[in-house]
This record gives sequence, structure tokens and C-alpha cells, in this order.
Amino acid sequence: MELKKSDFYFDLPQELIAQDPLKDRSASRLLVLNKQTGNIEHHTFHEITDYLQPGDCLVLNDTKVIPARLLGVREDTGAAVEVLLLKRKEKDVWETLVKPGKKARPGMRLVFGDGILKAEVLEIVEEGNRLIRFLYEGIFEEALDRLGEMPLPPYITHKLQDRNRYQTVYARYEGSAAAPTAGLHFTTQLLHAIEEKGVDIAYVTLHVGLGTFRPVKEENILEHHMHTETYQVTAEAAEKINRAKESGHRVICVGTTSCRTVESAADENGRLRECSGDTRIFIYPGYRFKTLDALITNFHLPESTLVMLVSALAGRERVLHAYEEAIQEKYRFFSFGDAMLIQ
Repeated sequence: MELKKSDFYFDLPQELIAQDPLKDRSASRLLVLNKQTGNIEHHTFHEITDYLQPGDCLVLNDTKVIPARLLGVREDTGAAVEVLLLKRKEKDVWETLVKPGKKARPGMRLVFGDGILKAEVLEIVEEGNRLIRFLYEGIFEEALDRLGEMPLPPYITHKLQDRNRYQTVYARYEGSAAAPTAGLHFTTQLLHAIEEKGVDIAYVTLHVGLGTFRPVKEENILEHHMHTETYQVTAEAAEKINRAKESGHRVICVGTTSCRTVESAADENGRLRECSGDTRIFIYPGYRFKTLDALITNFHLPESTLVMLVSALAGRERVLHAYEEAIQEKYRFFSFGDAMLIQ
């Protein structure tokens, strides 16, 4: 059966794309979709505790977004340049996305923030990305913190007032070019209430790349080339996830990034062990989940790999029907939008 990109299209009114985060993270709305029956319920996110049972394991991605967007100039012409940090290759060498890209040839030198940070383009790698070496005095992270901006997705046009709002409250390990946005709805108090209820919380790490926003261009989705992302599962997280599975409880992933981490790391029986690596797992209808039982996620872009992933869990028709209802009910979409629990 050929899966076509257009099978995952839906019409989204522009005004439903959330431009700003809510004041209270957990005040977002929550659409609950039963993946067996297609039944839909409407709630507020802080009521998520009603859907979690003692013994369940909630899996969170504790990656931290870096202020990866740098605005600078070419040293020779003074022309404006934008650099997006994608992945650290070695201490001062990063794989980046440079705009405008065509003129960014090896040897070109760039200047940021009156020379606090300088850079040289080393080579052009796959998909037209550039390897860049940074030159600076002192500590790179401090310079980046001063000069960098949060790399908000292209559909968010408002300026972010508070940098921390594009960061989960449990963000720990720096390395992402985008936030694991399903986690943005949790507050410290809510996580505490979840633990009080007897739910295990397991933290895994997957550094989110910008490929998350890369559109699927091929009509036959199997021809889509997934980007690689680096992940890590600790022994403690593996043990908590395995314990939930073995005792007949559920593994509930927060976000498609946590989902892709556990599904990449699991063996055929759905068991995990301490490990790290790169993944380019592409989950679409027909995929059999090995570990995940339920998913907390945001509402995704039409024809995106993320809407294909949730369709693999609940079925394409059910997901598109739920999205239709969310649009009618004026839910807020994408990174700063509302949430969905598929169980």
C-alpha cells in the first residue's frame, strides 16, 4: 500500500497557529483521543493526572534548547548573514545552516557581535549544510548566550519575550535546535503531583534537529529522507520503562522525540537498556510500536512526519477526525499550542 503525502493533508486556518505561549503552562487545552474507539474528550492540561495510573511510566525528553540563531555579517563585504547551529561536530566545529547559503563557500569568514565571535566556513556537507569553525576568546557558551537567539520555528512570527518559555521546566542537557514542545505544558507542581500519584518519571535525551520542521517533499512518503538526531537512554530510565512494561502498566511518552527515542532504543520485545546513538527512525502507519502505549503531543503541521507518527498510533482517519474537531473547537496549533493525549 503506497502512503501518499496528500493523505495527511488538512486545512488549518492561519489564526489557529499559536504565536505566544500562555502565561500558565498547564492552562493549555487537552484533547483526549481513544485510539481504539476514536472517542474524543476535551479537558485542560492540568487534568492530565486523571489519565495517569500508579505504576505507569511517563517518559520526558530533558534536552535543552541552545540559543542557536546567530545574526552576523560577512567579514569581506559586511553583508548580513544568519547562521543556525544544528549539531556540534567537535569542540569549535558545528554543522550549521547558513542564509543566504549560495555564497557561503569554504574560506568565507563571518563576524558576530562586534567580533566577540568569529567564524570560518570549512566545507559544504549533505543537504547544503555548512561546517563552520568558531573563533573566540573565553567560553563559547557565554558568547552564544550573549549573541544567540532562540531558533523559533518559521511559523512563529512574534518575538519571544521570555527565552525560558521555549524551554521545558526540566530541560537539562544542552544541544537542541528546537524544543520538545509537548513538554512545555508541564509545570514543576504538575510533575510533583504526577509523582505523588505513584507514576514513575523517566528522563531520556534526544537533541532535536531542525529536520523536525523539514517538509516532506516526495508524494510517496517512503522516499522521504529522515535527518539524524542523537539520543541517550540512562540505565535508570531503561529500568523504569522496563518495570512498567513488565508489571502490565503503560509507557506514556511526552512528545514525538521521547517516542522516537524509546522506539529507537528498544529491542524486539520492547525492552530497553542503557545506550546512546544516532537515530533516523521514521514512524508512519503500519509501524508496530514496541514500547510506547500512549502519547502526549501537540498538534502538528499538515503532511509532516509528526502527523504521520501520530497516525501510526491512532490511525490516519481517527487522527484527521480529531484534528477536524480541534479546528472546530478553535484549539491552538503547533509549538506554543494546545496538547493531545492519545491513549
